[in-house]
Amino acid sequence: MIAHIRGVVAEKFAGSVIVDVQGVGYEVAVPAGDYDALTLDTDVKLYTYHHVREQAEELFGFSSLAAKKLFELLITVQGIGPKAALAILSLGTAEQVRNAIANSDVAFIQRASGVGKKSAERVVVDLADKVGLPTHYQQTAAVQTELNTNDEALEALMALGYTLADATKALEGVDTSLPTNQRITEALRS
Repeated sequence: MIAHIRGVVAEKFAGSVIVDVQGVGYEVAVPAGDYDALTLDTDVKLYTYHHVREQAEELFGFSSLAAKKLFELLITVQGIGPKAALAILSLGTAEQVRNAIANSDVAFIQRASGVGKKSAERVVVDLADKVGLPTHYQQTAAVQTELNTNDEALEALMALGYTLADATKALEGVDTSLPTNQRITEALRS
C-alpha cells in the first residue's frame, strides 16, 4: 500500500496530477480543492489511497490525513466507490464534508457528481455516528450547522435531550459572558 508520496507536481489535467518522485511520475486523482491549490513545479506531499481492481490500479491523493481518512470511510458505504467519494470530498474541505454528514445534510452530499439522493442518504445514515459531532459553532449564524465543542452550555443542553438546532436557538439571545450555569438557566427559560 502506498501511504503517501512526496515529489514535484509535474503535470495537471482533468482532476489529476502527476507527481514526479525522483524520476518516476505517479498519476494521482485529487479532490477539486487540492487540484486548485496545487501548482506546477512545486513540492507536494499527498496522503494516498491505493485502489486496486482486477484491471486497474489507481492512486487517490489528499493534502491532509483527515481527508484521506474521510475518503476511506466514504468508500465503506454501499454504492459509494472511490470516484463518488472523491466527488463528495470535492464539495468542500474535509471538515465541511464531515460536518454535512454529522448534521445529516443530504442535500449537500447529493450535490456531488454521480451521487443520487438514496446514496447521499445512505452516506448520512452509515457515517453520521462515525464522523462525530460537528466541531465549529457560530452563535450568529441563522442556520446552525457546526458545533463548538468548547461551548459547555450548548453541550449541556444537548445532553438534556435538545437537538443541535434547538439548543442553538435557545442560546441565541443569551449573553455569552455569563457563567455556564446561568446561560443554561436562561436558555431553559426561553
